[in-house]
Amino acid sequence: AGGTGGGVYPALSVLQALQSKTEPGQTSDLGEQSEQNRAAQPGVLTAEAQNTVLWVGGAGGMEADLVKRAGVRFEAIPAGQVHGISLRSLPGNLWQLGRGFLAARRVLRKFRPQVLLFTGGYLAMPVALAARLMRQGKNLLYVPDIEPGWALKTLARFAHQVALTVEDSKQFFKRHQNVVVTGYPLRPGLQAWSKAQARAAFALDGKLPVVLVLGGSKGAHSINQALQVILPDLLRQVQVLHISGNLEWALVEQSRSSLPVELQARYRAYPYLHQEIGAALQAADLVVSRAGASVLGEYPLFGLPAILVPYPYAWRYQRVNAQYLVRQGAALLLNDADLGEQLLPKIQALLADRKQRESMRAAAKALARPAAADEIARLLQELAAGEARS
Repeated sequence: AGGTGGGVYPALSVLQALQSKTEPGQTSDLGEQSEQNRAAQPGVLTAEAQNTVLWVGGAGGMEADLVKRAGVRFEAIPAGQVHGISLRSLPGNLWQLGRGFLAARRVLRKFRPQVLLFTGGYLAMPVALAARLMRQGKNLLYVPDIEPGWALKTLARFAHQVALTVEDSKQFFKRHQNVVVTGYPLRPGLQAWSKAQARAAFALDGKLPVVLVLGGSKGAHSINQALQVILPDLLRQVQVLHISGNLEWALVEQSRSSLPVELQARYRAYPYLHQEIGAALQAADLVVSRAGASVLGEYPLFGLPAILVPYPYAWRYQRVNAQYLVRQGAALLLNDADLGEQLLPKIQALLADRKQRESMRAAAKALARPAAADEIARLLQELAAGEARS
């Protein structure tokens, strides 16, 4: 199996679903190797699953850490983006893409997969191309965001099956026959907490509203910066649970230490959360964040009203995601350039309007598809079974 880039969590969720579908003493039939062994640690793939699943990704960064943390074998290959870059960067990236193709061939020749899972990103390109030329395994493409980028559209040409997060994405795959809407694969254990347990986990007051602000894994600088400016005013009314991202943590710590003691008690800040992210989502009455693909699955699961701030310095996929939730009545859109002036008024207005929050909560809940990971796991098993018979 191969997974890349922003599809790390969806791919890990699908692998966890595959693990749960594999009975003790059986293999998952995704690769040639197997081992009759089970791991005792919850949330980590079994030893058997480790030996039948291989993750192909980029060198360094959070992807490798998350994958290894889950107990999945990881192979890094080089790759370079070739779409949407400057002409100066293109030759070097094409060279990297060629190196990635050769590395992918070596990996596939050794592992011999029966089925491959792609979750997007330019790094999947050399793996998909190598698998096609070597006639190795059938592949499933999962499209996390509503509108696919160039890499995903290209990968779809190699795919035996395409899985989508929402129905609106079908318009981009009219020429592909095997398209199914599964929803967004959710991380296992997200709903392990009740509201009271979630708030207790962060020592939050059960009576005061909670605003969750997500800065992403690395940190959404403009959101974090805007929050620090309005924190004193905001904390006089609510509690704030803030996940800043690792790169922004020093800024957050400095800002927290400058708050009055009575307001510090209402502010819970963390650089990043792993298993506890479900508690954070459950504890919140309202969330402020970017609009990556996870908002299409995780916020609906909790019926969480959202103020979405699409990242402005990349391709439009985040804006498309945000606009979709806005049309469904589950979110409000705030432009990044307007954060300084509008973040506090928007939060205050939404917290003051219980009727609107309840309407947004119901609209979000209606979009939830909690069985997405199981559905994609089933599709992978069907592809693997078909490959084994051929």
